[in-house]
Amino acid sequence: MRIVLVHGLGRTPVSLWRLARTLRAEGHAPSFVGYVAAVERFEVIRARVRRRLEAAAATGAPYAALGHSLGGLLVRSALADWPAGLPLPVRLIMLGTPNQSPRLARRLHRFWPYRMALGEAGQVLARPAFFAELPALSVPGTIVTGVRGIGGRWSPFGDEPNDGIVARSETLPHVGMPVVEVPAMHTFLMDHPAVRRIVAQALHDAVDGRGETR
Repeated sequence: MRIVLVHGLGRTPVSLWRLARTLRAEGHAPSFVGYVAAVERFEVIRARVRRRLEAAAATGAPYAALGHSLGGLLVRSALADWPAGLPLPVRLIMLGTPNQSPRLARRLHRFWPYRMALGEAGQVLARPAFFAELPALSVPGTIVTGVRGIGGRWSPFGDEPNDGIVARSETLPHVGMPVVEVPAMHTFLMDHPAVRRIVAQALHDAVDGRGETR
């Protein structure tokens, strides 16, 4: 099955190379969508992801999408107003994706190092209104979140489980949606052996037609 892979903010397609190797070993055909958030507008990146998804859909064969962090949000946004006659992905897998405005982005978005490094996409993350306007998740989804981040009095997350960048609650498109927890940090979530197993199982279920949201 074709799998469209979208990397996270501040990363490159190389960050998903090990996961792609696992997918190829499982018989899938992964492809990458790259971007440079520091210099590209969010809408330009979103449109690129949309074109890649449309190209996969146009083949008529089942396909899936996977995004790490911002990558998952880009896919979700790109699926908005999807043409009625074009097949949707059979599964969207989001690894550490903020489906609600992350508190760290809201705290840091005014500082110039943040603005320089993360560009317009970093500003989008700090806008709760952007997330409020996103349509409901339109395809079966697998939400994976890391819980290896530090908590406690000095943590911006308090006692809430987190991956060091995104809190568990911030990965949920809506309250009550199931989420798979992995003892990993945000930046290297995709390299955790448990994540590779979760991804492989989610795609296997999608191929078998078990499209329920996990």
